[in-house]
Amino acid sequence: MYEFNYKTPATVSEAADMLGASDDGQLLAGGHTLLPTMKQRLAAPSDLIDLSGVSELRGITVDGDSITVGAMTTHAEVAGSQDVQSAIPALADLAERIGDPQVRNRGTIGGSIANNDPAADYPAALVGLGAAVNTNQRSVSADDFFVDMFETALNEGEIVTSVTFPAPRRAAYCKFPNPASRYAIVGVFVSQGSDGVRVAVTGAGGSVFRVSEMESALSDSFSPSSVENVTISDEGLNSDIHASAEYRAHLVTVMAKRAVAQISG
Repeated sequence: MYEFNYKTPATVSEAADMLGASDDGQLLAGGHTLLPTMKQRLAAPSDLIDLSGVSELRGITVDGDSITVGAMTTHAEVAGSQDVQSAIPALADLAERIGDPQVRNRGTIGGSIANNDPAADYPAALVGLGAAVNTNQRSVSADDFFVDMFETALNEGEIVTSVTFPAPRRAAYCKFPNPASRYAIVGVFVSQGSDGVRVAVTGAGGSVFRVSEMESALSDSFSPSSVENVTISDEGLNSDIHASAEYRAHLVTVMAKRAVAQISG
């Protein structure tokens, strides 16, 4: 690990000022990706700006039919929240199955989505629910936020402050996890809400994506049989030691069918 300046802001404004004043500063949330990368000397930020002391970035609030989760809220806090369990049980279930207890008690929703690992769970929830990502500068729809592998729509110096989820009528998340890391080899989030049906896939491609064919089929008839014959192309999907692109394409249909079956009871 190379030498760096360690800074501890107390507010979002202070964090933004520190970030803007640094030569090559990086924000630190849970640190599950950044710290190992720094230890391997693959990243060498001039300043590490730790957001753990910024209280305004924590907490879960309910406003009508929506829930807002602060960026520094941990996965364990989302999973254990009675408000989340009541309004969006699928989101609580997703958070409960991220990694292991150590990861869930340190990792944060803001850090996860800002990193945009292609196998992360939260992107599927955000896109699958039509959420909005709030920053210190603006609000961005989840559909526009995730751009590509480890790439988002965040501008330089922009900080994720919270995520606002509209409560769906019903939803479920099913994933085929890597047995070691619990990352999603393929994960599918299905929801039915005021703006229709959404099907979002993580783990299969370079970034989260929606499956319009499944959304249309489920809009006509919300049942597992509506998606079981939808064929997903393996073109452009991830292929590695864990699963081939062809297998991931197959898993998208399998996980989608399971999610719909779970919703349908």
